[in-house]
Amino acid sequence: MADEKEKLDEELGQEPLKEDKEGADGAQAAGDGAQAAEGQDGAGQEKDGAGAGTEDTPGAGGELPAAVKEKIDALEDRVRRQMAEFDNYRKRTEREKEQRFSMGERSVIEKILPVVDNFERGLQAIPEQDKGSALASGMEMIYKQLVKQLEDLGVKPIEAVGHEFDPNFHNAVMQVESEDLDTGIVAQEFQKGYLYHDSVLRHSMVGVAK
Repeated sequence: MADEKEKLDEELGQEPLKEDKEGADGAQAAGDGAQAAEGQDGAGQEKDGAGAGTEDTPGAGGELPAAVKEKIDALEDRVRRQMAEFDNYRKRTEREKEQRFSMGERSVIEKILPVVDNFERGLQAIPEQDKGSALASGMEMIYKQLVKQLEDLGVKPIEAVGHEFDPNFHNAVMQVESEDLDTGIVAQEFQKGYLYHDSVLRHSMVGVAK
């Protein structure tokens, strides 16, 4: 009986061990399979990632595709043209503004010149005994101030008497006899001429020696 019991115990003790070993072997096999599957999935993902990166890459060496580069060049050229056109427009409007201002200023000065002429005639008409009077001094001060303002605006008188007649600056209204001057020299000035920024604002009315 004792021998049979021990034999039975040994048989019963060996079976659980065998089952545990088989379970352990099965668990290890399942773990190896899972690792292999994960490895395959990871390899697939890496392959997919590599493929996706290849599709997104613009070109070898980071260069843009020809169509994109051509479009960018066209846009840059268009921007440069528009900037050049705007710069030309700005310069043109500035020139036109200066011309309009100059024409307006010139027109005002032309209206002031007769006033200057009258001041000069008035000063010349003052008798010698009255030239030091308050009235004469006041007229002279106003005349000098008016001439100074015209000079600041770029107006200056044309030199006439004693200079050779120049039709670009002088308007000959008569010829005069003169023993001191050669023919073609301005002998008299009847109305003073003026330049405005080196352009003739009003010609001098002169008499030329013959």
